[in-house]
Amino acid sequence: MSHCRKLGPNNKDIVIFATKEDHAVPSTVSLPEPDPQPGLILPNGDINWNCPCLGGMATGPCGIEFRNAFSCFHYSKEEPKGTDCFELFKTMQNCMQDYPTLYNKDLVDDDELNEALDESKNVTEDNKEKKT
Repeated sequence: MSHCRKLGPNNKDIVIFATKEDHAVPSTVSLPEPDPQPGLILPNGDINWNCPCLGGMATGPCGIEFRNAFSCFHYSKEEPKGTDCFELFKTMQNCMQDYPTLYNKDLVDDDELNEALDESKNVTEDNKEKKT
């Protein structure tokens, strides 16, 4: 049969002594269900900056730049989506290039990304010209 003893200053610690027989019986403890984890977008439509899916991007040395660019893209009403965010993504990319060991080392020489950004800029400029 198990028993308890209070130890430590002011008897604040409780030590439980269990016998071999106590451990032979299956536990009757039931753990509560974990709280559901929200995804990247919260039910109210806001961005969940604490989502592990962001991989710490929102808190690193370029966190502000990332948040600005990602927020712009998320709330963008332009077609194609995010074409009004070119400068913010360029600022984020420049920041990331300053930290190649933390972010992708290949980002510094990523010609494909630079071409895609240039192409996006051209689409944005074309869309502005069509509106005027």
